[in-house]
Amino acid sequence: MTAFRKMHGLGNDFVVFDGRNAALALDVATARAIADRRTGIGCDQVIVLESPAPGADAGMRIFNADGDEVEACGNAARCVAQLMLAEKDKTSVRIDTLGGRLVCSNAGPGAVTVDMGVPRLNWQDIPLSQRIDTRGFPLDVDGRAFDAAAVSVGNPHCVLFVVDADAAPVSRIGPKVETHPLFPARTNVEFVSVISRDRLRMRVWERGVGITRACGTGACAAAVAAHRRDLSERKVQIVLDGGTLAIEWREDDDHILMTGGAILAFTGDIDLGALERQP
Repeated sequence: MTAFRKMHGLGNDFVVFDGRNAALALDVATARAIADRRTGIGCDQVIVLESPAPGADAGMRIFNADGDEVEACGNAARCVAQLMLAEKDKTSVRIDTLGGRLVCSNAGPGAVTVDMGVPRLNWQDIPLSQRIDTRGFPLDVDGRAFDAAAVSVGNPHCVLFVVDADAAPVSRIGPKVETHPLFPARTNVEFVSVISRDRLRMRVWERGVGITRACGTGACAAAVAAHRRDLSERKVQIVLDGGTLAIEWREDDDHILMTGGAILAFTGDIDLGALERQP
């Protein structure tokens, strides 16, 4: 049996395994089986802790519900950071991901601040399939031109500015934008409407997952995209289906700071071999 923790950040949920002392080899099929909400544990992402590189407190691998390994996940970073802060009795920890090293700090009871680093705004770094002004461009989907922007926060994001995020056709348009030819690595998709200069409403279609209640990197991307368009200040509240994240795109060094909660829902053990034997 293999121990796990079930955690979530604003309802964006994770199954967390500790692979630091015993290597945990996950392939696409096993990650997908764990994430299945009917026959597995159920989650948006499967997270594996790994032994840290020099200078870090932990490594973190991230597998989407479709089994693909991805670069970054802000909500998962807060959850892992909360575990490491308690385990190591520190006020800040460093976590390595495929998208880079994240510095995470205690932000009070149940809350963590993650320094997500500097956003990547060049079309080649997101990546996009062609040169384009990432600040804003029309994106044609089903004959409709959406007002779009592109940002990488260690992973790719397409931010669609809409009049009313609550009425946006997330389930219909999200998968079509995710797989749009402009995004060779596919993309996360944020539907964002402006409430005020310090408050945005956002719903999300997450790459390889679908509709999720929250997306930390997506909230960061939305804040950056909105400020670049002079729609918001550098400090904003992002209102998601699962709750609210505080985002600051710091002016002195362009680092993005994300602050929000991290919850341990329950712990358990799973027979990974039994999952692999399922038809």
